[in-house]
Amino acid sequence: MKKERKLIWTSIFTAIGASLCCITPILALISGASGIASAFSWLEPLRPYLIGITILVLAFAWYQKLKPKKEMECDCETDEKPKFIQSKKFLGMVTVFAIIMLAFPYYGHIFYPKTNSQIEIVDPTNIQKVNIDISGMTCRSCEEHVNYSVNELDGIISINSSSENGNSSVEFDKSKTNIEDIESAINSTGYKVINIEMKLNED
Repeated sequence: MKKERKLIWTSIFTAIGASLCCITPILALISGASGIASAFSWLEPLRPYLIGITILVLAFAWYQKLKPKKEMECDCETDEKPKFIQSKKFLGMVTVFAIIMLAFPYYGHIFYPKTNSQIEIVDPTNIQKVNIDISGMTCRSCEEHVNYSVNELDGIISINSSSENGNSSVEFDKSKTNIEDIESAINSTGYKVINIEMKLNED
């Protein structure tokens, strides 16, 4: 019974650990503590291993639960109902929870509020484009966190962030905001601007 409990708690902790790097930005947005956004980004390289451990532990837990019992074990059984924490139902709930946690990076972006970044452009010559290299982004939730923060500024026309490339492409009206404000907005999320490259307007 102790072994079953250890397997269950191990699978819960590894599943949570595998998703922490993506859950933290959303928790930061909800709580307003944006500085914690990248606190668990160091877990991202470990994510494949944590996923593997979770799957192996859950598979072994189910094997232990479903394997045919030996004759001696059957003779020792009583009519007592197993505790809920030792039941297949509880293990099933833990399995569903683990799957939800492991899949979080693929649906976490839906928790971010939609922003309307369309603005009235008075003078097209005021349009400025920049490419910003950012460290700390590891998933789509991180991208949405950066996008949301920058879109809060006046004058943002569009922003496209990529955790894969580690950058954001921003188009804005320089008469309403500036690069310093954009950099500050990104840094406030917990991720860090490491380079800014101005783009020439294509007319």
